[in-house]
Amino acid sequence: MTLRPSPLYDPSQEHDACGVGFIAKITGERSHDVLARALTALKCLAHRGAIDADAVTGDGAGVLTQLPYDIFRDYLERQKKTAPADKDLGVGMIFLPRANDLAQAHARKIVIEAVKEEGLAFVAWRDVPVDVGILGRKAAESMPLITQALVARLDDISDEKFERKLYLAQKVAERRCGEARLDGFYVCSFSSRTIVYKGLLNAPQVRRFFPDLRSPNYRTALAVFHQRYSTNTFPTWHLAQPFRLLAHNGEINTIRGNRVRMTARERSMAGGVWGPRFADLHPIVQPGMSDSASFDNVLQALSLGGRSPLHAMMMMAPTAWEKNPRLSAEARAFYRYHAHLMEPWDGPAALVFSDGRYVAATLDRNGLRPARFKLYDDGYLVLGSEAGICADMPGKVLQAGRLGPGRMIAVDLQEKRVLMDEEIKAAVTEDPRYRKWSEQHLANLHAFADEHPVVPQVDHAPVLNQQLAFGYDAEEVALVLTPLAEGREPDGSMGDDTPLAVLSLRPRLLYQYFKQLFAQVTNPPIDPIREELVMSLVSMIGPRPNLYGRQAGVHKRLEVSQPVLTNADLEKVRSIETLLDGAFRTMTIDTTWDAGEGAAGLERAVERICAEATNAVLLDASILILSDRAVSSDRIAVPALLATAAVHHHLVKFGLRMQTGLVLETGEAREVHHFCALAGYGAEAINPYLAFETLEQIRVQRGLALKPYEVQKNYIKAIGKGVLKVM
Repeated sequence: MTLRPSPLYDPSQEHDACGVGFIAKITGERSHDVLARALTALKCLAHRGAIDADAVTGDGAGVLTQLPYDIFRDYLERQKKTAPADKDLGVGMIFLPRANDLAQAHARKIVIEAVKEEGLAFVAWRDVPVDVGILGRKAAESMPLITQALVARLDDISDEKFERKLYLAQKVAERRCGEARLDGFYVCSFSSRTIVYKGLLNAPQVRRFFPDLRSPNYRTALAVFHQRYSTNTFPTWHLAQPFRLLAHNGEINTIRGNRVRMTARERSMAGGVWGPRFADLHPIVQPGMSDSASFDNVLQALSLGGRSPLHAMMMMAPTAWEKNPRLSAEARAFYRYHAHLMEPWDGPAALVFSDGRYVAATLDRNGLRPARFKLYDDGYLVLGSEAGICADMPGKVLQAGRLGPGRMIAVDLQEKRVLMDEEIKAAVTEDPRYRKWSEQHLANLHAFADEHPVVPQVDHAPVLNQQLAFGYDAEEVALVLTPLAEGREPDGSMGDDTPLAVLSLRPRLLYQYFKQLFAQVTNPPIDPIREELVMSLVSMIGPRPNLYGRQAGVHKRLEVSQPVLTNADLEKVRSIETLLDGAFRTMTIDTTWDAGEGAAGLERAVERICAEATNAVLLDASILILSDRAVSSDRIAVPALLATAAVHHHLVKFGLRMQTGLVLETGEAREVHHFCALAGYGAEAINPYLAFETLEQIRVQRGLALKPYEVQKNYIKAIGKGVLKVM
């Protein structure tokens, strides 16, 4: 019997709030003692997991270790098969559909074919010994068949290429099993370095369920362990952790945008080290997985794509670098360059990860998850989300501490030493090319003088017509825009009894239908005033460099200090091609349609806007400006949020989104929520021209002792404060 998720289950709500840690022997000496201590530590984190109503089934627990070569050598000898040399062995830990023999056979065939297509030898299947009797009812009913694919290297290829071939075999098998609809197929790990033992277990069950873990022949120099507490999720076997590299305690709150942008990259960028095989990695992010699993998917792809896992982690979960005066020039250049290459995967997170050589841990930029460590004189390093998880360590403590926000600690088992945060980041960021690339390829919009400042419109009749066209009302001007003109946020009572937009009898702006999405997990409140160091409104406009390239590419990117552009700023963007000698090409797309077409014209208008955007990018337009300036009694504006999202997702679908930037010129946006929604659906900068004209109207009518540019400055500052609060 296969348990199906409840109809109330939503995979987008997959988050974790768990217990996590690692133990490593710095000398690289493999022993069963490392694993035994890790399993003891895992049991000490049982309180961080959850138990089902059957009082036995857990939310998931497991360990990641180096390959236990003796276990596999003994098995092959008993099977009368020749065991490959340790360095030539690769192992896939795989879940297969349990109740369907035909599906199992089909999945095994797909795995064998994928392995052989990579020029590797398939050696044997090894069904993993398990003790089903200890499982709870729900875990037992949904348990997959757990098996291991033993694979051997044939050619004299490097360890890195061997690992990449195993990864390609994994991705090809995943895709083909998905196409064959083999539900229940999942690859826990496929590596020549590491292996993952996990399941729908609670922490004390892990050692009892897998007899392998009790064998003295199971030797490793590192062990990452994880006890899951699934928040707003449907616990399953494959969502237990660790994943292929990662064990994660926390949430990735930016996950929807992260996933969409990875999809856009799949369809647009060159393959780097993968060459023509890059298409075989698709989808890089597996559908229907948790936020942690998606993070792990990308971390694995980056780590095997030419970067160390330490480098990849610094890209995905960067420290708060923008306002840190203690960062070196090299580190600042590194983070600035990678901010244009990849958006952060942000959220409260403690991240423990290992590729077999490195075992490391880091915290998110806010540092909102615990991670404490102890270094012992007998060569052990222990890190966990609780203190005292290994109370019987025989050595003396040489150093104890905890990770701070954005800090990292690692053990390099090849070099046999501990790497602290400063050393890790100095080594990763020392390449002078990051500084050179940043200087050559990043331009700041505010560095260009306002040679032709735009004077706000003061002809009240046209302003009123536009305000009516975009749904302004007198109450909004008085209670919302007037305080913003004075540089303060509008005041309001606690609670909002306004009907949901979908239930309202009055016409509502499209933004109002997007007010119910919020973090529902274990995030503490963040004060953007006191947390200014870790928050930033800097926005980047233009094409993104190739994620797998080792150079910045041919296009420049444009930096703006915050996403709200004045009319003068927008004119700079329009003329940037001249200001930077052709480094950018901009194109403006009209987002209005003929009023004579009526409501039926909306769909045609959206299709026309998307087609024009596609053609513009194909003609090498590096910045698209979506504009509803043409609105009039004869022309109706497509809702700005609809136009932005349509173009964004259309370009993603056709692999063009990474090749251009999206700027919005709209009379519709005026409140904090409007700007947040537009940014969330693809806009990199927004010019609210009608809001500025309305502010000028307020300044004149109310006799504010402010100059026009001061009113605009106040408004932008207040909007920025509101956006930070939403973030």
